[in-house]
Amino acid sequence: MESVKIARQKVIVHRFNTVIVGAGAAGMNAAVHLYEFFTQKGIKDAQNRIAVVTAGVSLGASRMSGSDKQTYYKMGTSPEVADSAEAFAKSITAAGCCHGDLAIAEAVGSLREFYHLVEAGVPFPHDSTGSFLGYKTDNDPYERATSAGPKTSKLMCECLQRQVVGYGIKIFDNQEVAHLLTAGKSKDKRIIGVVTIDKKSLNARNLGINVFLCENLILAAGGPGELYKTSVYPKNQTGIHGLAFQAGLAAENLTESQFGLASIKFRWNVSGSYMQVIPRIFSTDANAKDKREFLTDFFPTMSKMATNIFLKGYQWPFDPQRIENYQSSLIDVLVFNETQKGRRVFMDFLKNPIGTKSMKRFELNDLEEESLVYLQKTGATQNTPIERLAHMNQPAIDIYKEHGINLRKEPLEITVCAQHNNGGFAVNHWWESNIKRTFVVGEMAGTHGVKRPGGAALNSGQVGSLRAAEFIANVYGAGIPSKNSAKNEIETQVDELITRFTGFIRSGSRNAKDVIAEIQARMTASAGHIREINDARNALSRAIALVNRIKEEGISTSSSKDVPATVRAEHLALASVAYLKAIVSLLEQGSGSRGSHLVLSPDGVHIAGTELRFKPENTDLRNSILRVEYDLNCPDLFRCETIAPRPIPAEHKAFEPAWKDYRQGKIYD
Repeated sequence: MESVKIARQKVIVHRFNTVIVGAGAAGMNAAVHLYEFFTQKGIKDAQNRIAVVTAGVSLGASRMSGSDKQTYYKMGTSPEVADSAEAFAKSITAAGCCHGDLAIAEAVGSLREFYHLVEAGVPFPHDSTGSFLGYKTDNDPYERATSAGPKTSKLMCECLQRQVVGYGIKIFDNQEVAHLLTAGKSKDKRIIGVVTIDKKSLNARNLGINVFLCENLILAAGGPGELYKTSVYPKNQTGIHGLAFQAGLAAENLTESQFGLASIKFRWNVSGSYMQVIPRIFSTDANAKDKREFLTDFFPTMSKMATNIFLKGYQWPFDPQRIENYQSSLIDVLVFNETQKGRRVFMDFLKNPIGTKSMKRFELNDLEEESLVYLQKTGATQNTPIERLAHMNQPAIDIYKEHGINLRKEPLEITVCAQHNNGGFAVNHWWESNIKRTFVVGEMAGTHGVKRPGGAALNSGQVGSLRAAEFIANVYGAGIPSKNSAKNEIETQVDELITRFTGFIRSGSRNAKDVIAEIQARMTASAGHIREINDARNALSRAIALVNRIKEEGISTSSSKDVPATVRAEHLALASVAYLKAIVSLLEQGSGSRGSHLVLSPDGVHIAGTELRFKPENTDLRNSILRVEYDLNCPDLFRCETIAPRPIPAEHKAFEPAWKDYRQGKIYD
């Protein structure tokens, strides 16, 4: 570490072999495995060659989000039913727009990483013989899912962090990423470091600029949760997508965000047990008065309505394929309709669903077979939803009580929220991006297609970070940048940043909070779970206008303390353009309703009881992936192209030649 002066600011420069941006489950796992690979190769000071850089160790989706029993998806571990990596990969790619080589890598690596988490201390349940228990999750044809409870990903982070700390790897906390340093052009372009603002050192005289130079970079900063107003992401889960685009990374499948019902006072998915116990769902006016059983206007019988409330448990993500014929995702549409009227929607665990006078009263025995058999099998046949929930999953009640919400006394306000982005930055089967030596893992990586089984994202983050670490250790080595490397690029880019940051103060007509509020309102209205092509085009035009206005006018700040928020607003604005550009491009291809979004069309299929008509999915587009790259020469700032998904590899070598390839390092070619 050294201190230099640039633009009259003190700049702290660090040098590492690999910098990992993000301290969630994927980032921590990358640090653990890279250290282990380096030590296996005889690197004596492996801990000094790796750095974890984060805006907040305790922040982010891995630490702060979950559901009733947050799911980890892996290959099956049942002692009775056989599973295979190929079958797993086919489940991952079933809905299309997904690379087969990524799917098979996630399949093959799933048990290795699952047992690594078990050894790290994550308390996944097993029976008396040691068999790890499984259950069926959404988009899962097989009981591959497991859970350590509502805080599974938090437990993963904590256990992996203990390993990181035990290995002596440095974690740089409170570092707001402000820029990715680049050198070279075209195919020779590389990201050579990360510029951050140390929020603890930031004051009126000092911007707290740190530069982390590196030979290799692993981006694990999570999804762009702050893009949406109605979001179950933790607050301030912004991501760094705009910065990554500016550095030259290409993205894929940005159109495929996942949406579902979630509570809003405390941001939490109401999937699994919350729905399977069949609570009453009602709406009120803005003042929590005028209660209405609004679902009864659309479902023909109590049995059909109650059964589909149950099915929302493991059909939780909004799915346009599950709307017609009174299926479970009709509930999401109806909840959204109520909120669009200015009404509020609640789940009440103290009461069973209430019907109309013409409906039969709620009785468990009237449920359709799938729901009734499940509740009987689990012994959840008590009289009220709260009793059934306490029997099935007491931690699901406890997690709300920890956040000041007592489900035994009050209803839970919900709405349709953004929850996860299946798209992200493009990677190969070693999780390396289109820029050499830069890897992307976790939700920031675009490894999923249109749909994914619930919990597959946690597995993907673990497998991807393992593979990135393995490739770095075996191909790029453990070297550290020299003191003279990229000196001109560093000084030029950091000088420009400092000039811009100091110019932020008291410039511009609006502050960061107002800018982000505009982005969120636009994205929720036009890029959420219900989309329409002309509306999306107008939203894209307004998003581009915002980016241009920020360039011309800046963003107002009252002091240097506001600079991190201003940086977030600036790169979030650019990210919103990328997402809207992708959405417009896909709609113009005639994609229709797929994944977790409904596309409105005046000549589409009518949703009974509503004025909505939607366009069915164009399944031909499952064989293509929409790729997006930042391009200042484009009027929309981004260019799009369609590529074919890479297939599941068919190569199956005999042991001896495969062993030879491994010994000679050809597996990394």
